[in-house]
Amino acid sequence: MKDNHLVRDYMFEDVTDDTRTHKVFRSIDEVCREFDLGRPIWLQATIDAFKRHAKARFTPDAFVEDVDFDFLEIHVIEEDE
Repeated sequence: MKDNHLVRDYMFEDVTDDTRTHKVFRSIDEVCREFDLGRPIWLQATIDAFKRHAKARFTPDAFVEDVDFDFLEIHVIEEDE
């Protein structure tokens, strides 16, 4: 997101039998590869929000390099089989 506009969207599906945590980290790796970004740092506030809402917002502070957006947000969408 930049200036309250969605700049880019990407969906990744992980159908492995791995743990939810491993799937989340693998998904972030995939998104960062797709967007040509370094992996963000999980700040405590990000972890807390993710635990409560199954989504995390990474602000530019969470990246080592400079980024040209206001935040990167991930959502975990789970469907029953």
